Amino acid sequence: MSVSRLPRHARLPRPARFALAALALAPALLAAPAAASALPLPLPGTEHGDHLVVTVTDSGSWSGTHHLYCHPDGGTYRNAKEACAQLDRQTHWGRDLFAAVPKDSVCTMIYGGPQRARVTGTWVGRRVNAEFNRKNGCEIERWNRFSGLLEGPKSTTKS
Repeated sequence: MSVSRLPRHARLPRPARFALAALALAPALLAAPAAASALPLPLPGTEHGDHLVVTVTDSGSWSGTHHLYCHPDGGTYRNAKEACAQLDRQTHWGRDLFAAVPKDSVCTMIYGGPQRARVTGTWVGRRVNAEFNRKNGCEIERWNRFSGLLEGPKSTTKS
């Protein structure tokens, strides 16, 4: 039996029907703003922002283990602000910033030097575990994209 065919005494008054509809919709209306503002929970140990541990070998005086913090910038980098800015410029959602050169890449056979680096830590809430070298043109290009992270501060000699 439809509502319009119910006896008049069985139907709720219009204000009561409105109140019932509002109560039925309340959970959905209250959950919408909370869902819209929900952010992913940070990984354990990321309360200080992004943190990368960079271990560089065969790179002269820059060889060793270095810590870079971004957002806020800091760590054992004298050029932390520049290194973080370089990483920020290259970060695009949906793309792995630290992805290795694909195995089927065609690369020039240019040797860029013995330098190697391993980067671990957290960047934009994602775990990082990447290795870098300069054994061919593709790897050199990848290394150069991360120069602020892998090469340390440039010398500032005055003439």
